[in-house]
Amino acid sequence: MKQTIVRYIFFFSLSVFWNFSHAQGLNQPTASDSVITTPDCQQLDIFDVLTRKKLKVPEIPSRKIRAIIIPMVAYTPATGMQFGAGSSLSWTIGRHPRTNLSAGSVQVLWTTERQLISYLRTNMFFNDNRWALQTDWRWYLFRLPARGLGTGADNNIPLLLEYPNTINDPVIYEGGKFPMKYNWIKFHNILSMEVSKHYYAGLGYHFDYYYDILDIKLQTDSAVKIMTPHFVYSRLHGFNPLKYITSGVSLNFAYDTRDNIINAYKGIYFNASYLYNFEFMGSDRNGSNLWVEFRTYVGLSKRVPRNLLAFWVFGSFKINGDLPYLNLMANGFDKKISSGRGYPQGRWRGEDFAYGELEYRFPISRCSGIIGGVLFANVTTSSNRDMQVPLFGYLKPGCGFGVRIMVGKYDRTNILIDFGLGQLSRGLYIQAQETF
Repeated sequence: MKQTIVRYIFFFSLSVFWNFSHAQGLNQPTASDSVITTPDCQQLDIFDVLTRKKLKVPEIPSRKIRAIIIPMVAYTPATGMQFGAGSSLSWTIGRHPRTNLSAGSVQVLWTTERQLISYLRTNMFFNDNRWALQTDWRWYLFRLPARGLGTGADNNIPLLLEYPNTINDPVIYEGGKFPMKYNWIKFHNILSMEVSKHYYAGLGYHFDYYYDILDIKLQTDSAVKIMTPHFVYSRLHGFNPLKYITSGVSLNFAYDTRDNIINAYKGIYFNASYLYNFEFMGSDRNGSNLWVEFRTYVGLSKRVPRNLLAFWVFGSFKINGDLPYLNLMANGFDKKISSGRGYPQGRWRGEDFAYGELEYRFPISRCSGIIGGVLFANVTTSSNRDMQVPLFGYLKPGCGFGVRIMVGKYDRTNILIDFGLGQLSRGLYIQAQETF
């Protein structure tokens, strides 16, 4: 979902529970796992208030799915009005009491500019955590401005010697912003095995197909030519600027001690993934990329588990070969589509990309814990190898605040409403589940 939202009309009124079989064996986390631990206070959610029921602490049986459905209406200048819905999912697979909670999210939006934004993401743990499966499936009929790579100056588009008399002055195009349309099919899957307690190793298959790419401002056959960042990068690196495919396999390692994958109060998560795209598997070019990610959660109060500091750092680095422009890492294109609050999605992109964020999370409701708050700060840096802009050569900070509304006390699902500020930029962000 685009993160350049200037106004988001948000409402939700529906919580749906689906039961796919009757209770057997395993109990999912209960409300007592996440309460504010005072004698008279227990964690509530918004539906306890809406239904005016007394707090109960039942166990959620295994193989039951909790789905919180959120109708959405949004507006952006680029896409027009957006209409659709999203859902946060949680469930447990298997009967062993050690089995982690599985989680997922679904979203479908349609815009007045005839764009479709849809995805399904899951993180599943099978019986006794012996196997884990991550999926990230997306289908976008999308519009996103293209910009030069790197976090340096806006005049970061290399010249193509084959096109003399070229204008690429970024001042003409709103600070280097070149409108572009494209369609995108993403099919990423990683299957991992627990090799030791909390340690996972696995293989993945990753497929991305970008097609019907249209650089709206591109002019190559006029007397005065206009080059766009996407077109120039594609020509320099041997990609068809109208469509391209990446298809490859990955080696993955993870260490995960989080107490809850939806909204952790403690624990550590580390993930490293090396992906190689092969021409014989359908990629336009051979190329490889390394992804490294670290998260940790530090409690500030034993009495109030929701009072904590959360840290998130990740990096994406091109190792060898070539990757197409839209396949390079950019803010807002991480697995949870949540990095870079304070900037529009895709504002910073590069062959090498590093990101760090610190978030202070705290309850606002004195007893029920239904309303919480966050303060956050982040920083982004990316490279532009064609223009000799190094990683960490320029840093782009962001900061902001937000509100959390507890809608699922059993799995700790929140509705997030955040306002972020960046350099000459700002944004409003609404989603379900935590940012990281």
